[in-house]
Amino acid sequence: MFERFTDRARTVVRRAVEEARSEGQRPVGTEHLLLAVLADGDALATRVLVEAGVSADDLRARVRRHAGGVGLGEADAAALREIGIDLAAIVARIEDSFGPDAFREAAPAPRRRWGLRRTVGGPFSPRSRKVLELALREALRLRHHHIGTEHILLGLLREGGGLGALVLTEAGVDLADLRRRVETALRTAA
Repeated sequence: MFERFTDRARTVVRRAVEEARSEGQRPVGTEHLLLAVLADGDALATRVLVEAGVSADDLRARVRRHAGGVGLGEADAAALREIGIDLAAIVARIEDSFGPDAFREAAPAPRRRWGLRRTVGGPFSPRSRKVLELALREALRLRHHHIGTEHILLGLLREGGGLGALVLTEAGVDLADLRRRVETALRTAA
């Protein structure tokens, strides 16, 4: 499938894999794809996101809160806030003392069976695989012969249920409006 990807789109996929690995997380999630799209400042998808008011630093912070290495969900964090405990301040102090990876889970060693390494879905989560599949479908729908960063963003918006879409929504982005913006930018660029 990656043969249709532009060089920029391939770079986004590689960056997403690196992003997940740098966080010690496996597999690559939709949030990693989104952050990787934002890393290419010259890409059409990134320009549209920035014009919509999206900040890479803000999204990264939102992703960290959700994926938060402390293992607490948003409901737990909210309950702690209710009783006056600032979880973000506690995490910051621990990371100051023990380093930014203090809460990162150690990646388990790959399991081997009969000398062969099994990778059922590769490095991608089911949702991120769906995003990449939807990127192809978006390109076909638009009658494009390539898959660019804008198609990856459209796939992410169409999938709509992953952490990537959630942090966009939390940042105040209307996903349907962002989709229209991407499609308008594609028509303008053509």
